[in-house]
Amino acid sequence: MKKTLHERLAILADAAKYDASCASSGTEKRDSTRGGIGSTQGSGICHAYAPDGRCISLLKILLTNFCIYDCAYCINRSSSNVERARFTPEEVIWLTLEFYRRNYIEGLFLSSGIIRSADYTMEQLVRVARELRLSHGFRGYIHLKTIPEASVGLLDEAGLYADRLSINIELPTDNGIAELAPEKEPGQIRRAMGDLRLRIEDASEPTKVTKRRKRFAPAGQSTQMIVGADGANDATILGTSSRLYSSYGLKRVYYSAFSPIPDASSRLPPARPPLMREHRLYQADWLYRFYGFGIDEITSVRPDGMLDLDLDPKLAWALAHREDFPVDVNRASREMLLRVPGLGTKSVSAIITARRQRSLGLDDLARLNISVRKVRAFLCARGWTPLRLIDRSDLRDLFAPQPEQMVLL
Repeated sequence: MKKTLHERLAILADAAKYDASCASSGTEKRDSTRGGIGSTQGSGICHAYAPDGRCISLLKILLTNFCIYDCAYCINRSSSNVERARFTPEEVIWLTLEFYRRNYIEGLFLSSGIIRSADYTMEQLVRVARELRLSHGFRGYIHLKTIPEASVGLLDEAGLYADRLSINIELPTDNGIAELAPEKEPGQIRRAMGDLRLRIEDASEPTKVTKRRKRFAPAGQSTQMIVGADGANDATILGTSSRLYSSYGLKRVYYSAFSPIPDASSRLPPARPPLMREHRLYQADWLYRFYGFGIDEITSVRPDGMLDLDLDPKLAWALAHREDFPVDVNRASREMLLRVPGLGTKSVSAIITARRQRSLGLDDLARLNISVRKVRAFLCARGWTPLRLIDRSDLRDLFAPQPEQMVLL
């Protein structure tokens, strides 16, 4: 029996939740005040948060969850018994326009399982983006998940219509891919990401004649990495991410927690909760990109190369390097202030501006909306020195989450 459009939407929207990279920051500004429909700005159902804090809403679906590949970590692998469904490109176009007209979304995030071949699937994805742009004047955000095995011509065309393109790196190590996704070639994935970087950089250079830049994936490229499916520790995962950032100019590496189906006879929680591990990896990734931390610094707190799940990575690092604290809030460099637990980039900028006018105390920090409770053990300020607070043997316990009573099933 043929499924209705509503039934297929429920299946393919749910299947798309495993695709993590759906933030729309970084693209060019477009609106429909002079014709067309949609925009890339403002606010408008997948809710994603851009790095600048904006909440954006995207129609996030798969073209199909049928797939010819049998990757062990993928819920939509060919051997899985999940319910299958498929949209035509025309149906995705109609859904996007109708959802936008009802102010449900600001754009489209479109991915797909591989059907028939990489080129056939990629052509279907490109067709959606092309028709939205050219036939319907859609100016909203479009993110396409691209297929590394697809032909160069299709990837070139995808960049003309999509704001951001992403190619999944899949797993943190080549050995993991060989074991769990033997039909995929790590070298091919990296070559496709490298080619995409060159095209994006080439388009960003103004032409000699018109001095105008070409339009090609203006929001850049991103990738997604499955964590927890193989035996890679957090140091390996973050090390792979740092190489991806430097080698391919990525805007973001997204981490997707692998959650194996538990044994029905077991009531024990997993050894490392996958979603909390994913959360800590994002925090560590942020420290690497914006706070000046090295990957080796972040992951050296524990001998096994894993992040502390009870504490955020910056606090865990500070507790392991107490000799660097307390920091004088009125004299310390920006780089050192960024290493103080409880201080973010905006807080540090506010401190540097305020201390030019006067010597700062804890009350001044409170007026800057800084949590004094979090920073007081790590800072010296006017009228405040933490004395023996930083040397307390139970300092970790002051920050660690309180134990909770487990629920008996």
